[in-house]
Amino acid sequence: MDEFISRVDLNKIIIEQKLKTEYMPDDPTRIMISSTEVERPGLALTGFFDYFESKRIQIIGNAEAMFIKKMPEELKRERLTNFLQHNPVAVIITHGNVVDEVLLELAEYFEIPLLSTAENTSDFMAALIAFLHVQLAPQITRHGVLVEVYGEGILITGDSGVGKSETAIELIKRGHRLIADDAVELRKVSAKAIVGSAPELIRHYIELRGIGIVDVRRLFGMGSVKETEKLDMMINLEPWVQGKMYDRLGLDSEYSDIMGIKIPTTTIPVRPGRNLAVVIEIAAMNNRQKRMGYNTAEEFNRKLMESMGLADDPIL
Repeated sequence: MDEFISRVDLNKIIIEQKLKTEYMPDDPTRIMISSTEVERPGLALTGFFDYFESKRIQIIGNAEAMFIKKMPEELKRERLTNFLQHNPVAVIITHGNVVDEVLLELAEYFEIPLLSTAENTSDFMAALIAFLHVQLAPQITRHGVLVEVYGEGILITGDSGVGKSETAIELIKRGHRLIADDAVELRKVSAKAIVGSAPELIRHYIELRGIGIVDVRRLFGMGSVKETEKLDMMINLEPWVQGKMYDRLGLDSEYSDIMGIKIPTTTIPVRPGRNLAVVIEIAAMNNRQKRMGYNTAEEFNRKLMESMGLADDPIL
């Protein structure tokens, strides 16, 4: 399992947010953004820099643009010089405001990327922050297969050769979708949610021993794949061990800790003749049912206790 600090290049932001480039000192794919926070430099333009963060993208909205426009020429040059010499990672002008000539001149002098958009400030900032939170979320890579089954994101794990990819293909044939095979990138996009995706190089591909690499999108169509999916549960496949006690009722809840979030986890023993695709479909529907507040195992246990006259006893 590998963990690393996420960064996103400025070019992705330009493409995603449809920004116009007013000045770019370097190849935008080489300018890296590492902060999910953005900032409006109102205080910086008055000369207050105590809490200024140069790693944050700076947004110049209507208020800042008008403030700059109304400043006397000499004061404007002084304030913008102080602002840009703190090396903000990028400056974006919103509302389609005309770029001030002094701002453009100084951006070129200090080699600060200067961009613009016709979007209003609030909507643009909300979209940009949401994009940055996904792109810069804490990320790890896990070995396994991520599939979507009845709307549930399921990470199938297990030792090599246990049948993860074969099970995923059977699920795809039954109308479910592949997100990632072999290497699954997991991003913690919020305090309660983890989203999985595939590395770009192996996206939509799956490896089957004896056959090789299969392009799932071309074989089964666009409806058989998906770019990302929220991780709802994990299923660990392991070879059947004779004599080992497996959970028969489902009363014991197991969880795996993924970046501080507990993910419901089920272990399924593998033996010849078991239809793992059907078992995983049932597990997906059962997990969704639990999240909606109904636990079949607990309900069955309650009825069993009532039939035995032990309704007040704790769950066995």
